[in-house]
Amino acid sequence: MAAKTPVDDYEPIPPILRDLRESAGLTQRALAASLGKPQSWVHNCECGDRRVDLAEFVSWARACGRSPRAALERYLRMLGSSGVRGGE
Repeated sequence: MAAKTPVDDYEPIPPILRDLRESAGLTQRALAASLGKPQSWVHNCECGDRRVDLAEFVSWARACGRSPRAALERYLRMLGSSGVRGGE
């Protein structure tokens, strides 16, 4: 089995970002305004053309009215279910 790469580990992030926004009932434009970014920035993050750093991930979750901890735990569960080392 081939080793997972950081690219593989990032794969779940864009769908999580989109789900956070959609479950909050926000448009890309509304979320972008809340974050002080252009709508294209949100789009690029959601489709994986732009990576978000941890601080941006936290801000995104908060702007969607969600717990950053819960969003991060969701990501970690997704990594764990795909066979990536856990509990580190």
